[in-house]
Amino acid sequence: MDIAILGYGTVGKGVGEIIASKTPGISVKRILELPDRLTDPRMTSDYGDILSDGAIELVVECMGGIEPAHTFICQALSAGKHVVTSNKAVVAAHFAEFAQLAADNGVSLYIEASVGGGIPWIAGIDKARRTDTISSFMGIMNGTTNYIVYSMDKAGIDFADALRDAQEKGYAERDPSADIDGIDVANKTIITASIAFDCPCVRDLPVTGIRNLSKRDMELFAKHGLIVKLIGRGVQDAGRYAVAVEPMAMETSSLEANVPANFNLVTLVGDTVGELKFYGQGAGMLPTGNAVVQDVLDCAEGIRRSYDFSSGCTYDPDLLRSDYVLRTTASVDAGEPYDEGMRLFRGLTAVEAKELLAATIENDPAAIIVALG
Repeated sequence: MDIAILGYGTVGKGVGEIIASKTPGISVKRILELPDRLTDPRMTSDYGDILSDGAIELVVECMGGIEPAHTFICQALSAGKHVVTSNKAVVAAHFAEFAQLAADNGVSLYIEASVGGGIPWIAGIDKARRTDTISSFMGIMNGTTNYIVYSMDKAGIDFADALRDAQEKGYAERDPSADIDGIDVANKTIITASIAFDCPCVRDLPVTGIRNLSKRDMELFAKHGLIVKLIGRGVQDAGRYAVAVEPMAMETSSLEANVPANFNLVTLVGDTVGELKFYGQGAGMLPTGNAVVQDVLDCAEGIRRSYDFSSGCTYDPDLLRSDYVLRTTASVDAGEPYDEGMRLFRGLTAVEAKELLAATIENDPAAIIVALG
C-alpha cells in the first residue's frame, strides 16, 4: 500500500521511521511539507500532488491544529482515500463531519493515535462496545500535567518549578496552556465520549485545569490520604450522558494516584466486562507513531472503521455529580469546613463546580476547585 504523510514533525518522522523499519508492504510515497523544508525527494508542498495520485490509498495527517488539517482531511476522504490522524484537536472539532464523509465515500477514518498515544484505547472501546454498553470512562489523558503533579508530590516542589522542569525535559510546550488548562484533555474526552456513548459529544463541556494548583494544596490533600490528578471522565445512563475535565483528588492507594511521570492511565466500565484499565506512554514520537502505524496496518489488512453516532444519547450534566473542595483566600459563606482555606461542597454537577470557581476567582484569582474521587 502506498501512503502519504502530511507534516513531518515529531509524529510524522516517528511514523516514517517505524514504517521504514517495521512494515514491509507499506511505502511512504509522498510527504507534504513547507516549501523551505523539502529535504527528501518524496516531499512536496503541493497537496494536489497527493490528492491526484491514484496510487496513494491512504493519507496520514500529522500536522496538528485545526486548519489546514480539517480541509486536507475532508479533501482526502472526498477523494476516496482513507485517513489516519493523530490530531485530537481537529477530530474533536469535526468528528461527525469526518465520519459522514468517510461513509459517503466508502473509506475509513482511523483515530487511534488521537487519544492515549501508544495506548490502544480507541481499539479497546471499539471491542468493548461489541458486547457491552459502556457506562463510564475516566482517566489520566495528559502526560504533561501528570508529570507536573507527580513532580510536585515526589519532590515537594511548587507548580511553577514543576512546570519549568517539564518544559526543560520537553514534556511541556513553551506555552503550556493547552495542557495545564485542560484543553488537551477536553479534546480527548470529547473523542472518547463520542465513541463510547455512540453520539457526537458536546464541545462546551465543563473544563477546569490545574494552573492554580499549589504545593500547599498537595500537602493539605495528602493529610486526607489524597493526591490530585487532572482527569477526563464521562458517564451514560438511560439515554443520557455527561462529561467533564477537572482536577480530582484520588486516594493514594488507587492506581491513578500512582501513575508516574508522563504516563497515562484510562479506564472504561462495561456491563459484562466490568472495569478495564489501559496504561502506557500517552505521547511522544515513537509511542504515538506506533499507534498511527497500527491504524495503517489495519487499513492495509482490510479492517474498516465506521462511526454512525446512532444512539440518540443526550447531554445531561445532572448525571455527573461529585463532592468538591474549593480552596480560596476569599470569604465563602457556603459549603462545609474541609481544611485550611478549603470548603467542601456536596453533590455538585461539574457545571455547578465550574460556576462556583468562576464566581470565586473574581475575588481570588488563585482559587482552585477539586473533585473528590
